[in-house]
Amino acid sequence: MLPISFLSDYGYKDEFVGVCHGVIQRVAPGATVIDIGHGVPRHDVRSGALTLRNALQFMPKGVYMAVVDPEVGTARRPLALRCVGGHLLVGPDNGVLWPTIERCGGVEVAIDIAHSPYRLEPVSATFHGRDLFAPVAARLALETPIENTGLPVPVDDLVRLDLPRPKVAQGEVTACVMSVDRFGNVQLNVYADQMAKAGLRIGEPVRVQAGRRGRRASYARTFADAEPGEAVVYEDSTRLVAVALNGDSAAAALGLVPDAEVKLRPWNP
Repeated sequence: MLPISFLSDYGYKDEFVGVCHGVIQRVAPGATVIDIGHGVPRHDVRSGALTLRNALQFMPKGVYMAVVDPEVGTARRPLALRCVGGHLLVGPDNGVLWPTIERCGGVEVAIDIAHSPYRLEPVSATFHGRDLFAPVAARLALETPIENTGLPVPVDDLVRLDLPRPKVAQGEVTACVMSVDRFGNVQLNVYADQMAKAGLRIGEPVRVQAGRRGRRASYARTFADAEPGEAVVYEDSTRLVAVALNGDSAAAALGLVPDAEVKLRPWNP
């Protein structure tokens, strides 16, 4: 039986995550379900998409169920996908699956599971995680052919998620805040090789500018390379460049939220 890796914005206050687990176990008793996380900000499709993509390389090959679905109950399609290499994805067609699709190398088969023979009846207009995604994911874990889960749709019709790209120039990188974690660390949409292309190198201080707020930061390997309270620019666990404040919140200190613009330059006192 294939493992199911499960991501959502359900949180743990209500029964939603547990009920989805219950449905999976009823359909596929003994299935392994790995909770990637359920703390995605409510209805934040991009945050969910990035979390799923970033987790992919550390998860076992199997079924990935992502439920961040602000348009549940509307005309948006519920999908089951088989990607290049065999990864199976289940979730809404709203872009939450797109970065993972790209990382997998594309989609081979796309199925609309709105009228799947495996759905729970009656289907709630507001809880497709329980009634569509969980039972279909469980069937896929049992290695049911994906073609049996619904009706095929053209791969080219899938909703894409366009992520912002950094601007890289000599001596300056203009980046965008992709996410802020619970420690206040700020993930940017730039990689270390792009920093190097701009002339910014590990071991040399940089200026982090966010609107009118700017401060010196160590461009270093880890938080401990900076003094307590000092800003540090580093490559995070997903290989993206991030900004942190050793022992405090960089997001609060610099007034940063997702989509905010950040400029990185060599430090000139």
